[in-house]
Amino acid sequence: MTLIKSISGIRGTIGGNVGDNLTPIDAVKFASAYGTWLKQQRTKDNYRVVVGRDARISGEMIQNLVMNTLVGLGIHVIDLGLSTTPTVEVAVPMEHADGGIILTASHNPKQWNALKLLNHKGEFLNGAEGQKILDIAEGANITFAEVDDLGEITKNDAYFDLHIEEILNLDLVDADAIRKANFKVVVDGVNSTGGLAIPMLLNELGVETVKLYCEPNGQFPHNPEPLKEHLGDICKLVVEEHADFGVVVDPDVDRLAFIDETGEMFGEEYTLVAVADYILGKQKGNTVSNMSSSRALRDVTEKHGGSYQASAVGEVNVVQLMKDTDAVIGGEGNGGIIYPELHYGRDSLVGVALFLTHLAEKKMKVSELWATYPSYFMSKNKIQLTPELDVDAILEAVEAHYKDEEVTTIDGVKIDFAENWVHLRKSNTEPIIRVYTEAKSQEEADQLAKDMMTVVESIAKK
Repeated sequence: MTLIKSISGIRGTIGGNVGDNLTPIDAVKFASAYGTWLKQQRTKDNYRVVVGRDARISGEMIQNLVMNTLVGLGIHVIDLGLSTTPTVEVAVPMEHADGGIILTASHNPKQWNALKLLNHKGEFLNGAEGQKILDIAEGANITFAEVDDLGEITKNDAYFDLHIEEILNLDLVDADAIRKANFKVVVDGVNSTGGLAIPMLLNELGVETVKLYCEPNGQFPHNPEPLKEHLGDICKLVVEEHADFGVVVDPDVDRLAFIDETGEMFGEEYTLVAVADYILGKQKGNTVSNMSSSRALRDVTEKHGGSYQASAVGEVNVVQLMKDTDAVIGGEGNGGIIYPELHYGRDSLVGVALFLTHLAEKKMKVSELWATYPSYFMSKNKIQLTPELDVDAILEAVEAHYKDEEVTTIDGVKIDFAENWVHLRKSNTEPIIRVYTEAKSQEEADQLAKDMMTVVESIAKK
């Protein structure tokens, strides 16, 4: 049980002790700090914050605590209720709001929840802004509103429709081509809000939809991280239904993975590769992903005459580098698509629409499309952290161990070998060290990960 404060928000497990977990008191504390910070950004008469949540069991409780804390600060709240992270991001500028909060722990299991904090553009706060909020929370110098100045809560359930309308209006989303293709798609919504939003989008695009785990009750039927080992049910159902492919999202719908028509993973790393291939074929430009993402994006970008760059892990880091390099498409290899024409945030809905357009134009099966891309294989592992482990010292020792290789340390330690790479970093969202490797075969990637974890274990024992 733990409470993690990072650029990915305030994230913790429900229950337990104050300050150690995400308790009601912690939710109020950090919502108060965020509201106070927000009011420091500009002086005005009315402050507005958009709030939405995924379907996890603790969501309604945490949302009510957060919204009423903001009301107590004199801030008006636009309550989207059950929503998605990208929908809240889209809603903030549309509402001319001062910020937004999404109550979701993304891919974490059901005992977790989090406050993910947005600025007035509907984008995640950067590290410096997040630190100011943590400082305010610890300082407890928070002034609440007098009774005549309390905020109000206004419900708005129109934003799934508005979000989808914005997607359909994009120049590179060809709804007519998608409708003519007569696609049949299976959707795994992991019993959260993707089970509402993705079928609504597919319906608007004329796609026959088979729903799997689309009841937003927060009872996740499998581990909600969209990895192959968790997705046996949809892989089987795609084949049984003779579907063109399957769509898998995480609980807050900012991670997107596809299953091909044979029931095999398209690979969450290749979600961004395929969408970027489509975008770059229409619009020349640059791309960005994070350091833990596949080299395949670099290869596809260079094929189209663009330039690729890698950022530190974390959506805010990817977005900043995308802005710095005028990237036309970017994201993270965990299935996160960031398309600036819509907004600077990972968005599974726009990812689905762009992928469908690409597939409709190519007139290929999903497995055939995958075969056109550079073939890389990744292994994603984790080392559980315990209090006695000095992560920084371990990573420094790994860096020294591989000093003769190409080593990057802007985010943990990444070692680029000629034919493969390994990246070790402390997670922003879980008490673990992530160990990602990539190679030209799955066996090689797995072995590289195994070897690296052995190195780490031997260093930790010293």
